[in-house]
Amino acid sequence: MKRNFYKNTRNLFLLLFLCSASAFGQLKNGISKDANPILISSQFSFTEGPAADKQGNIYFTDQPDNKIWEYDIKGRLSVFLDSAGRSNGTYFDSKGNLVTCADEQNELWLINAKKQVTVLLRDFNGHRFNGPNDLWIDHNDGIYFTDPYFQRDYWERKSPDPAIKGENLYYLPKGKNEAIVVDHDLKKPNGIVGINNEYLFVSDIGAGKIFKYKIDADGNLKDRQLFAEDLADGMTIDNERNLYLAGRGVTVYDSTGKRIHHFDIPSEWTANICFGGEKRDVLFITASRSIYILHMNVKGAK
Repeated sequence: MKRNFYKNTRNLFLLLFLCSASAFGQLKNGISKDANPILISSQFSFTEGPAADKQGNIYFTDQPDNKIWEYDIKGRLSVFLDSAGRSNGTYFDSKGNLVTCADEQNELWLINAKKQVTVLLRDFNGHRFNGPNDLWIDHNDGIYFTDPYFQRDYWERKSPDPAIKGENLYYLPKGKNEAIVVDHDLKKPNGIVGINNEYLFVSDIGAGKIFKYKIDADGNLKDRQLFAEDLADGMTIDNERNLYLAGRGVTVYDSTGKRIHHFDIPSEWTANICFGGEKRDVLFITASRSIYILHMNVKGAK
């Protein structure tokens, strides 16, 4: 649902992509078994926000159709939830609850196995969020989430001006009902992923940059560094600490910030990615109207 923004920015970054893609050889250490992505289905309006449960079943959103789908470990597709709050990014907590960025009312939702919804957050200091977009949950069940502003045609609010002027990165500690700002110096934060309660990566799609942070024991962030200059939406990490960026296809960076490969995805936009499957070795890709998979020699980071 960020399509208008993408149309305005893709030409700028297409040149960067074309210049850099030719430099990518075979993926380092042969971590992909498939040379090309495998199309699973193109029956959707715009796919987003995949996340895998403990068994490896993958849940993803079709935001315009307001549904959450499941792609299970047997390769079967089914609707998990109708009227899904226009959910965008998703992630599972340690208890198996699916937490979503419910964009319809700019909230954070918790959905349990019985499909019962609890609203975790409605606002920040009495002001409606811009539109929570993507999230990552740490090992303490604290929730990091991005809050960019993308005007939606389905919003009831009349004014195009956001109640919160900044487009911030937030953290919601476990058991709390008020988020804290952990970075207010971003243009348009979007995709987010972390690893081992050590590091957090955030895509600033407004700046075309990926930032890396160290995570403190209390959940605060420090030592922000520029990890890469690239246009990215969603992100994921494998167990070799390679970072996968969704955007114009899927681009892979090693842990030092060096680009090591690019997967072409035959869709207008690649919105998000995650690892799933019984062995966590299936890279699941949401791309416009479609979903794809790649079988990998690596696994998703825990």
